[in-house]
Amino acid sequence: MEKKDIPQDPSLLDNFTTDICYAVDENGRYTTRQSRGWEVKATALDVTWKDIENKVKDTKQKVINREISQLQFFMDLRVMNVGMVAAYAGFWKWKVKRHLKPKVFNKLSEKILQKYAEIFDVSLEVLKSMDVHEA
Repeated sequence: MEKKDIPQDPSLLDNFTTDICYAVDENGRYTTRQSRGWEVKATALDVTWKDIENKVKDTKQKVINREISQLQFFMDLRVMNVGMVAAYAGFWKWKVKRHLKPKVFNKLSEKILQKYAEIFDVSLEVLKSMDVHEA
C-alpha cells in the first residue's frame, strides 16, 4: 500500500487513538503513517461493543434474579475476567469465583468490597447497587 492510500475512515476510537500503518513512500521505501482507521475495523468494533453491551444487560438481569453477584456485572462492564480481577485484587482465582455467588458476595467485608470497588473504579455504593452512570 502506498502512503497516500492509507485509509482514514472515522471510527468510535477517533478521539482516543490512531493506528500506525506501514506503507511505501514516494521513494519506494517502507515508512509509517498514522491512520484514523478503516471501515472494516470500525464495523468489527461496533459489533464487538454491541455484544459487550448485551452481555452486560444479561448479567445485570442475572444479578437482579440473584443468580450471580454484582462482581460479574462489573467484570463484564470493564471487560475483565476472573484471572485479571484476581491478579489486581491479589486473590486466588478460586476466591474470586466464590465471590461470584450472591450469598458469598453479600457477606464480604467492607475491606474486600473496597478492593473490588477500586479495581472497577467505582464507589462502594455503586459496587453494591450497580447504579453506574457512564458516558
